[in-house]
Amino acid sequence: MNITTKDWAAQINRMPGAAFFRASGTVTVVNSGITAKLVLSEVQDKSNDLRLDLKIEDTGGISLPALTERFVEYRVAGESNVTGVSIFFEGKLLHHIDEVLITD
Repeated sequence: MNITTKDWAAQINRMPGAAFFRASGTVTVVNSGITAKLVLSEVQDKSNDLRLDLKIEDTGGISLPALTERFVEYRVAGESNVTGVSIFFEGKLLHHIDEVLITD
């Protein structure tokens, strides 16, 4: 399956009481019945580069055959030291985010 994506970003929020890490982007799917989500990959290395998997699922319901953009986000509360994010789809590198915005 060919996947088109855009607007990838990663952020570490270090504000007291609201610390979190998030990575997000936009995925274009071929019909309105398809959903997309980012999940933590089972495969991680010992670096501060986070590996996420893009999962595409067909809901099986009635849908329109039209290109549809889906916002995807992975978010986790707490402190983070992530320096980059690798997004994989079906085992292949789809995108790498090498700039992580840090909000203090």
